[in-house]
Amino acid sequence: MSIKLVQDRLDSYACKTAQEEEHAIREITQEVALAALSRTEFFKYGVFQGGTCLRIFYGLNRFSEDLDFILKGSDTDFRLQPYLQSLSEELKAYGYDVEIMDRSKTAIAVRKAFIKDDSIGKILQLRHAGRQGPSRKVRIKLEVDTNPPEGSQTEIRYIDFPFVSSVIVQDKPSLFAGKVHALLCREYIKGRDWYDFLWYTSQGISINYSLLASALRQQGPWKGRKVNANLDWCMTQLRKAIISIDWKATAEDVRRFVRVSEQPSLDLWSKKLFLVQLEKLR
Repeated sequence: MSIKLVQDRLDSYACKTAQEEEHAIREITQEVALAALSRTEFFKYGVFQGGTCLRIFYGLNRFSEDLDFILKGSDTDFRLQPYLQSLSEELKAYGYDVEIMDRSKTAIAVRKAFIKDDSIGKILQLRHAGRQGPSRKVRIKLEVDTNPPEGSQTEIRYIDFPFVSSVIVQDKPSLFAGKVHALLCREYIKGRDWYDFLWYTSQGISINYSLLASALRQQGPWKGRKVNANLDWCMTQLRKAIISIDWKATAEDVRRFVRVSEQPSLDLWSKKLFLVQLEKLR
């Protein structure tokens, strides 16, 4: 019965390509993992954030790869291991033969674990198995920031697959603040960041400036400096970034994470488009 739930969920995606099918299997696995964590005390301490959070709980169109969390407060003694066994047992109940590896290091604030499964794609009935057969592999990185910037706001959201569960997540202004920090401080250009920027600005979402200022002081070119991270400051810094980017290459970076039907819109990516979107912050 459990594997049938996964199969039915996969069928509901109506995937058009092998890549869409691969993303769908990963996302289903992410949902099972979130539900599993909800059965533990994890969300007593942890908060879901990042692109996967934005997709599952707020309707972002692009697929995402990892499960990103922060703690509600700094805790250098936090350990992932107590939650990984429950995660493994829940996934196995749904047909997965998982390997979960804890790669956390106490000297590093971000705790990491990796979920790997080579079996689920061989059990499911796939529409786009391709020449190499039905061997969709699942690889998901799970990260928890044990020393997050201050100022994040949270809310309770719910999922109903594979069973009804509650998850503590960052609210949209806090997620946007984290995204702006990534846009300005990431050491390389990531198309998925700018795809998300289009989504946030099209939704009219405000920025949690308190959280952004805290994140800027903690990491990036403004580390250790007191930045007045208000609307004008953000507009100025984002405009500088927008006019310097190779938009054709940036669009290609995100192409494999969106459905085939949406990919033509990536051909519209340009400096002009993003400058127009930037004005929607006002």
